[in-house]
Amino acid sequence: MVEGGSYLEGRTALRVVAVFAAAYFLSYALRAINAVIAPALMTDLDLSNADLGLLSSAYFVGFGCMQLPIGVWLDRYGARRIESALLLFAALGAAIFASSSSLAGLWCGRALIGVGVSACLMAALKAYRGWYAPERQSQLASWMLVSGTIGALSSTVPVAMLLPRVGWRMVFWGIALALLAAALLVFTRLRDVERAMAAGDSAAAPGDHGYAEIFRDPYFRRMAVLGAVHQGGFMAIQSLWAGPWMVTVLGMSVQEASRALFAFNFCLMLSYLGLSWWAPRHVAYGKRPGLPVLRVVAIGLAGSVFVQCLMILLPFGWSWLLWIVFGLMITVTTLAQTHVSLAFPPSLAGRANSAFNLTLFIGAFSVQWGIGLLIDLFAHLGLSAVDAMRLAMACYVVLQTAALAMFLAGKNRTAPALSAALP
Repeated sequence: MVEGGSYLEGRTALRVVAVFAAAYFLSYALRAINAVIAPALMTDLDLSNADLGLLSSAYFVGFGCMQLPIGVWLDRYGARRIESALLLFAALGAAIFASSSSLAGLWCGRALIGVGVSACLMAALKAYRGWYAPERQSQLASWMLVSGTIGALSSTVPVAMLLPRVGWRMVFWGIALALLAAALLVFTRLRDVERAMAAGDSAAAPGDHGYAEIFRDPYFRRMAVLGAVHQGGFMAIQSLWAGPWMVTVLGMSVQEASRALFAFNFCLMLSYLGLSWWAPRHVAYGKRPGLPVLRVVAIGLAGSVFVQCLMILLPFGWSWLLWIVFGLMITVTTLAQTHVSLAFPPSLAGRANSAFNLTLFIGAFSVQWGIGLLIDLFAHLGLSAVDAMRLAMACYVVLQTAALAMFLAGKNRTAPALSAALP
């Protein structure tokens, strides 16, 4: 039931989550799909590793360029209008990608896809911040990532099975139609809820100070560096380099790698589900008792760095199981993102979420392209394909270690606005 000034409950609350989750499902599937179609793209277009990294990172370029405008638009015009309009651009980008035969055309199509799905998570988090109770925020964010991970699952074995039958171009034509349907779903199914919640919203309208208050906050800057390197880097690995790693380093076939990626993303989904149950009960937000959020984040990320070291040092067929452990550890980044969202009042929620998300995608773009450049560089210096990829990944692990050390050494360990943001 929706009442002015109250939070969503019951079937209406579930329907809103389902609508946002459907759009995010497509967003995440498109982010991860290149990990499976990479061999076909490299064969059809004669791409190098650096070309492939640049092509895949076009998604992050388009996505990242939209984050700051989206934050303002979400705070001013609401989640429904902004997300449904942008999804139309994503559908156009998928159609361009499906019909292009040059690297430039594919890059433009993928960049436009990134533009179009750039609000799928931020629009949901903006709506959740005002429509649901604060103690449910980490649970809702985890549910969204469950939906996204299901999208990633759909881009592994199912896509690998479709490729020999219809080809990657027909896959993208189908995605274009699905994006059009998602735009219609968001625009029509959220209209009544948005109007009802707006009628009872007593929050102050956002001021004209843009992002200044957010970027000046030392807590935000500290969390942004950690998010860019760890969470953004994980997005880069999951959406591209996980597949080539399993084929090149672990010696798997494309079909075997797709099955391993399916298992990896399935376990990641279960981890997000587990976190959605565990965090509201055991993690502290504001004055609520529980484990300190940032301590949980630090422990999880330290574990993920250690597991990645093992992945590099143990390049054997069975070591794909370490990727599952890696996925279990990295889910703590969801808690960091929720912590940042709650550190600012609801009138700035769109901008706070988008500013943080921008740093994630800057990190994702840099890591995704950077690993490709390093692989080609090390191969040019005479290393084998396996050693070049292992050394490139080792460079990224060093970067993660440095970012985590800076985070742990940071003086600003709490968000000043966090307690005030909670009732």
